[in-house]
Amino acid sequence: MAKVLKILFFLGVLGAISAAGITYAIYYNVKDRIPTVEELKDIELRIPLRIYTADNQLIGEFGEQRRSPINYADIPANLEHAILAAEDTNFYHHPGVDILGLGRAAVQLITTGQKQSGGSTITMQVARNYFLSFEQTFTRKFTEIFIALKMERELSKHEILELYVNKIYLGKRAYGFEAASQVYYGKSLSELTLAQIAMIAGLPKAPSRYNPIVNPSRALIRRNWILQRMLSLGMINKQAYEAAVESPVTAENHGVTPDIEAGYIAEMVRSELYTTFGNDLYNNGMTVYTTIDSGRQKAANDAVYNGVISYDMRHGYRGSIETRIDLVDAPLEEQQAALEEVSRFKDWQAALVIATEEKTADVRMVNGERVTLSWEAVKWAKPYIDADNQGPAPQTMADVLVPGDVIRLRPDDSQGWLLAQKPDVQSALISLNSKNGAIQSLVGGFNFYENKFNRITQSKRQPGSNFKPFIYSSALARGYTAASIINDAPVVFNDTNLATAWRPTNDGGKFYGPTRLRQALYRSQNIVSVRLLDELGIRPTLNFLKRFGFDPDELPHNLSLSLGSANLSPLQIAAGYAVFSNGGYQVQPYLIDRVVDRDGQTLFQATPVTVCETCTLLERSSEDEPQMGLFNNADGINSLPVAPQVLDPEVNYIIYDMMRDVIKYGTGRRALVLKRDDIAGKTGTTNDGRDAWFSGFNGHIVTSVWSGFDNSSPLGHYSGGRSEWGGSVSLPPWIEYMRYALQDTPPDYVAKPSSLVTVRIDPKTGERALPGQNNAIFEIFRKDHVPPKRDLNSASLDNDTTSEVQEEKQENSALENLF
Repeated sequence: MAKVLKILFFLGVLGAISAAGITYAIYYNVKDRIPTVEELKDIELRIPLRIYTADNQLIGEFGEQRRSPINYADIPANLEHAILAAEDTNFYHHPGVDILGLGRAAVQLITTGQKQSGGSTITMQVARNYFLSFEQTFTRKFTEIFIALKMERELSKHEILELYVNKIYLGKRAYGFEAASQVYYGKSLSELTLAQIAMIAGLPKAPSRYNPIVNPSRALIRRNWILQRMLSLGMINKQAYEAAVESPVTAENHGVTPDIEAGYIAEMVRSELYTTFGNDLYNNGMTVYTTIDSGRQKAANDAVYNGVISYDMRHGYRGSIETRIDLVDAPLEEQQAALEEVSRFKDWQAALVIATEEKTADVRMVNGERVTLSWEAVKWAKPYIDADNQGPAPQTMADVLVPGDVIRLRPDDSQGWLLAQKPDVQSALISLNSKNGAIQSLVGGFNFYENKFNRITQSKRQPGSNFKPFIYSSALARGYTAASIINDAPVVFNDTNLATAWRPTNDGGKFYGPTRLRQALYRSQNIVSVRLLDELGIRPTLNFLKRFGFDPDELPHNLSLSLGSANLSPLQIAAGYAVFSNGGYQVQPYLIDRVVDRDGQTLFQATPVTVCETCTLLERSSEDEPQMGLFNNADGINSLPVAPQVLDPEVNYIIYDMMRDVIKYGTGRRALVLKRDDIAGKTGTTNDGRDAWFSGFNGHIVTSVWSGFDNSSPLGHYSGGRSEWGGSVSLPPWIEYMRYALQDTPPDYVAKPSSLVTVRIDPKTGERALPGQNNAIFEIFRKDHVPPKRDLNSASLDNDTTSEVQEEKQENSALENLF
């Protein structure tokens, strides 16, 4: 017996030595894959890039892994209990490895030949997810065990559970339970019910198999099993259990839903940051705060949307997406499949026309809902012939729709649903804070998800008359006045820079004869602009235009420049108009205000050049760069870049006042609906109506809208042969946006220098008015450019000067001296 015991003892020792040797051999083989203590304590989650507005509204998220890390203290108690019940009941009592669990898994593998359970603890799952691959090998399993044991020595149980809650994959690109809560339920973990918590707690075992969206029946079985485990372990009471198991499956695919629609902005930010951070941008948890105002961005979205839809409806209905007369009798599944093929936009719906009556139509939408379209929803649909022609207005529903038509519908507050079609025309809007260039809203096109081409930054189009204020400001800076006379008469130019002789004309072919510059601008007279540039000289004007941020090398070096033939982006135009808005200072448009890392540390903070009219510059790098340095203001000394003054304040105010008349009397009269005396602007329409613009501003905000076709087709004519132009296509969305942007704000005029002089002039000649002249009007001048006084001895009276002038001469001389 003693001999047997001795043999058993030696065998035990030999076995222990062999086990130790095997363990060491395995350890030696995998030791290089075991992380150091520093690596264990410096674990970083992959967190996507998130982009926000200035007022903390989510614009977009970029990254393969949707993740929202939380601390242990933020883990709901029910979630912790559900995870332990489902994955590792003994978590707080084992050293990282559950020997019984591993043994049970080994026995199952030996007896069945198949893996029944992995025997992995939560710690082992953390080790695998953070440091290893998911290959099914013994080497990986042993490495996992060693890492788990080491983690238990270096980290607390709460730290390990926190890593697990934030890292585990739970389907639908969601990593971590907070991300899963957002994806499946659209709310935070703290807002979930017990049933919902148990549902997502069942996902780690097999995210695809127990996905409540893809496999709700399997997910329900798994959820209820976890709830039963929680009950048996005393984690919940019977009442809570019964209420939870009776709860229906409510999971839906919420994905990442931005708070505000701004796809073009999100892509601009992503693209700009990618040049610096590369692929790390998508994983390092950076948060970007832009200059965008969420309210103004929504207003911009609505303005562009409504403007495009309005233009599209004016030009007629291009017909159903696809006519399938036999589809009405086809199986419902085939009908549904056909509707789901239609590209989606916003909350529009594809629909199949089932039947029509004289003034109604019965349709079935892609969501299965059956609705009746009213005549009001369809009567707009004159047949589209071409950009210039539409057919007669429809009289009955059959003139527009027939059974089997696949159509689009868009929601409407009054009608429920309106007949719609995907527009071909495009529009874009940008709005800046003119004091520092901060972009407050930007829409690069009608539908970002269908066409990501950003027309604000990437599209170079001709601004047409929208460019004229820059030419006119050059003239004012060179000694011209708002009362200077240019003859608006036919002219032929033999410019060496043009291929043939050029005969510019005004829109409509009308000529006005001698015209004051103020009139010429608000009437948008082409001949005056061309003659003016001819008098100024092209080269001096090109040099002057640098003040607005334009590169002379990118501008035409011929007289067509006066009519806006340059190819410029809406961003460049808006930046140029910002000079008029802010009193004559050049600012640089910018979008990113600051970037912070996952720990809240600032990686980047914008320091835009800023207008400071009351500042005293303390130092500057050179006379040519006055924007760099320190300045004094009411708050003391600040280290901020100062915007350089590029336009004389007197010139700037006069051009502003002239553009106010564009709205009062000229091509921008529609904007009078805003009932604002502080706004100014200019329309622009190119040859054949290929581009339509409106840019306008007051003393702090500048907004520019462009509309046209990407292929540069003419915008054409609509009902009654009326042509489309900047005032009909781009001004309405400008008005809609500015109505919101300026609401509840007092008038904000561009500052008027006290040195300017107001005198009465003859409206026909631009000369100083005669004493007592009945048709005299007021005009603003720089002091050195005031027209000389005239009297009855040196000038002939106009026909409308009355015989009483002589009698009033002495009486008015005192008043005249005031001017």
